[in-house]
Amino acid sequence: MKVQLPDGSPLELPEGATGADAARAIGPGLARAALAVKQDGAVRDLAAPLEDGAPVNIVTAKSDEALELIRHDAAHLLATAVLEIYPEAKVSIGPPIADGFYYDFEFPEGVKVSDADFDRIEQAMREHVEADEPFEREDVSVADALERFSSERQDYKVELIKDLVREEGVETVSLYHNGPFTDLCRGPHGPSTGRVKAFKLTSVAGAYWRGDERRKMLTRIYGTAFFSKSDLDDHLERLEQARARDHRKLGRELDLFLFSELSPGSPFWQPAGMAILNQLTALWREENARRGYREVKTPILYDVELWKQSGHWDKFRDNMYFTEIEDRPMGLKPMNCPAHIQLYRAERRSYRDLPIRYSEAGLVHRHEPSGTLHGLLRVRHITQDDAHIFCTQHQVEEEVIGCLDFGFFLYDLFGFEPRLRLSTRPEQRLGSDDLWDAAERALAGALERRGLPFEIDAGEGTFYGPKIDLHMTDSIGRSWQLGTVQLDYSMPERFELEYTGADNAEHQPVMIHRALLGSFERFAGILIEHYAGEFPLWLAPLQALVLPIADRHVPYARRVGESLLDAGLRVEVDERSESVGRKIRDGELRKAPYMLVLGDQEERDGLVAVRRHREGDLGTMSAAEFGERALAEARDRRAPGEVRWRA
Repeated sequence: MKVQLPDGSPLELPEGATGADAARAIGPGLARAALAVKQDGAVRDLAAPLEDGAPVNIVTAKSDEALELIRHDAAHLLATAVLEIYPEAKVSIGPPIADGFYYDFEFPEGVKVSDADFDRIEQAMREHVEADEPFEREDVSVADALERFSSERQDYKVELIKDLVREEGVETVSLYHNGPFTDLCRGPHGPSTGRVKAFKLTSVAGAYWRGDERRKMLTRIYGTAFFSKSDLDDHLERLEQARARDHRKLGRELDLFLFSELSPGSPFWQPAGMAILNQLTALWREENARRGYREVKTPILYDVELWKQSGHWDKFRDNMYFTEIEDRPMGLKPMNCPAHIQLYRAERRSYRDLPIRYSEAGLVHRHEPSGTLHGLLRVRHITQDDAHIFCTQHQVEEEVIGCLDFGFFLYDLFGFEPRLRLSTRPEQRLGSDDLWDAAERALAGALERRGLPFEIDAGEGTFYGPKIDLHMTDSIGRSWQLGTVQLDYSMPERFELEYTGADNAEHQPVMIHRALLGSFERFAGILIEHYAGEFPLWLAPLQALVLPIADRHVPYARRVGESLLDAGLRVEVDERSESVGRKIRDGELRKAPYMLVLGDQEERDGLVAVRRHREGDLGTMSAAEFGERALAEARDRRAPGEVRWRA
């Protein structure tokens, strides 16, 4: 047989040769470094036979696929160790994920595993790493696999096999063995457990079996793995930073918001949190108006017939909330687009009216499973920074470019640099291939015309159209998907939208769905973590804290505070009978950008002594001068590191 190497040269091998054979034929160094083989875009075990004539890549620690491979290995190591320590435990699934791996277990009654058990589990994992046990694949009949896992009382594996038979009609399944452990697994895996060089268990959580809250709650153990201890240490340091910045922790400490089981997945915003939301909303409203959007407000409850016509009924009804009013089935909106369509349809439209740009801070509700809720980042009550544009085909590229430029402007305020991904048609979709061809060409054309680099995310478009997603990286290196610009030919067709063209004929408009912050809740959560609660002045819930040194300075402090409040700053006066040192420490913990210290000399001269959070003294000045400077800083929406003014 003959395969093709990455440089294009052919490599002749014996019939039935494996990836390991190919690596040895290329050289002993590669044979030692090889982890897996890649052919036709698929990563396979080194022991798997190669396909004749296909290009071949040997996966090593330097390959893009390597970390996912050894993290999958580490997940099996975790299950091996857990079953040794808790022989009655039941295993379910254990995949690699973006930053590591996890495995879900059902532990015996009375056994509760926590991070206090991690050292013991990790030690058992290390013993199997040191044993350098090979990962061996075995393909067996469904009957044999069912008999094996049934006898071991591994009920979750039995259920998975039965589902494979029902959904895919399989007659055989693959098992992987390493040391004493055997798992139902598609693979691939590295050659042996010894390739997992550095790993760490990181957390434990509850997870419903198959994400279904009606099923049993399992124990999910998370971990991560790397090829070197230094890479692992760097990652653990980032995790520690992330824990310190966790928006749920900071939300409590700074009194920004709270959650209650009375309304799961829906934040209760405290006054300080509302100050942040109000500033984000003001920015959103101001910039939308500047770009020709007209703000609207639409109801949250609709007849279900609307959702059937829009296509959301088939796609989203399991994630919607329903009620019945006067024998009429109604649903809370999960999206704003069908509502904005009603506004468009309210009157006849001409080509002279287009583009029409509607914006709405639209409240939507989605029934996210309770196991997936995560602070502000995954909620059921969602305020979208939504907009819909109705335009002609000729206007599409210009409007998409306008959306992207708007996004770049917003993200620049927060120090985010966007990365663009064009998501194309999914398998389940509305509309004809011709419509999808036109929509994908239009989005790609806008990106190319603007000279913007982008990646293709094949099959990840929405059910009604392709989209451009905007991703960015925060201050500690985490990636977030924020904005989206989605092109839609299907919904205008489903709702029979029209406009009268210059030729006096009726034409169908194109609809653009646009959200740039994503949702106000999620974006606020991201910003809390990005800034670690130390917001730029324009966003800070408390902009200045007035600190009288002694009780006799309180009347002057009140006058200063009132003057700054009247000027438009968010100010508090700390009237407690505490030392000024204690007040400054508490102000630092509250992350107040400015503290104004007032004593005898400041009161006599009509001045304030200004301190900047983390920086210390900026000198003395009048309250009016401080107010002017602070207001100018807030108006400019400058980031904290850009502020450099002193008395």
